[in-house]
Amino acid sequence: MQKQQKTWVGVAIVLLVTVFTTGMMVGKGLRSALSAEAETYEELKIFAEVLSVIQKNYVEESKSRDLVYGAIRGMLNTLDPHSAFMSPEAYKEMQVDTRGEFGGLGIQIGIKDNRLTVIAPIEGTPADRAGIHAGDFIIKVNEESTKEMTLMEAVQKMRGPKGTKVALTIQREGTEEPLVFNLIREVIKIDSVKSKMLENHIGYVRVSQFQEMTAKDLTAALKKLKEGGMQSVVLDLRNNPGGLLTSAVETTELFIPPGKTVVSIKGRDPKKEKDEYLSGNKNPYDNYPMIVLVNEGSASASEIVSGALQDWSRAMILGTQTFGKGSVQTILQLSDGSGLRLTTAKYYTPKGRSIQNIGITPDIIVKSMPVKGAAPTPFLLREKDLERHLKNEGVEPRPEKETQSPAAPPLSEASQEAEDVQLQKAIELLKTWERFKEIKPLQTVN
Repeated sequence: MQKQQKTWVGVAIVLLVTVFTTGMMVGKGLRSALSAEAETYEELKIFAEVLSVIQKNYVEESKSRDLVYGAIRGMLNTLDPHSAFMSPEAYKEMQVDTRGEFGGLGIQIGIKDNRLTVIAPIEGTPADRAGIHAGDFIIKVNEESTKEMTLMEAVQKMRGPKGTKVALTIQREGTEEPLVFNLIREVIKIDSVKSKMLENHIGYVRVSQFQEMTAKDLTAALKKLKEGGMQSVVLDLRNNPGGLLTSAVETTELFIPPGKTVVSIKGRDPKKEKDEYLSGNKNPYDNYPMIVLVNEGSASASEIVSGALQDWSRAMILGTQTFGKGSVQTILQLSDGSGLRLTTAKYYTPKGRSIQNIGITPDIIVKSMPVKGAAPTPFLLREKDLERHLKNEGVEPRPEKETQSPAAPPLSEASQEAEDVQLQKAIELLKTWERFKEIKPLQTVN
């Protein structure tokens, strides 16, 4: 079977081989490699012994595939939270994710304090309509405890054909008893780009996730806004969890001149130079006054886009500190149809900044305010809160005081749009752009 791989940045395998150039170094390298190989072989012997003992002596019959898959999951669980093993079924679902359509409930989830946690419900989905909140702990899927459940296993159990039922038992801060939500799965179609014209000919585009077609859809949306008289742009990346690296690069190059670095990535080999992704000639909107909206839910590919636009002084970043996921995952299809999602590199902004555990600091900090009918988020879940997160080789994040942060308001209702203080601040600044662009950045607006 032909192996396929994709590069994912959001919430596979690369073999790094060091080549030595002198006779003495080759000898040392060879001895070291042989020693490592022998050590690995001895450890694999132990694994084979345990597998054999279980199959012969366990009280109930066990399948080799289940045991091997369980062992692989355990191995990946010793790495960072974004590396994972996918069964053939889960691998197929991951491919569906990048196309933006799947059967499920519409919840973004993560692990916090060893508990399955809702990062955010997706607007307009069964989970959102039922009232599931960011920060809720999912303690059961149907009648099965999530205590030992991996993220991939949880996703697989919550997804399924349209019309089928699933019950989620939720522990919510401030409630004494668990809450049970009986949900019916729907086809979750994520249109990654939404757009409209605001007052004063300000074009508004919201990108909810970076999928295979995002750049193409964004190009079409911007073209329509331009034909309608657009004179400036608001790019909304709030609560965008990331997605495909190529999509992030293609999105960024719409707004910056050709030949500019969008992002660079580097693996663990200290002798290998960073791989740079440069903007091409797809930049018809590189002169429009522009503001990018971000918040703590803006992660990975969203941080690549906002970081590049910030480093090149192409746009003003407005909102709150972003999620802080600065790692790259490669996804590889294995021979039996299963998949491996492995963190293989860290990425850096054009000025060489690693945002791992830190995120992008907005030029203008504007905290969101409670919106009538919107549920508050009880904590700020970021990369640094995840179990086994990678460290930042530069500065470590400063301790952050836990604060109440309301969920980003849906932007489809005019009444809620008027109460969206971050968007309203962006509109206000674009109205007076010629005066505003001279203002020193890093202001705090309360």
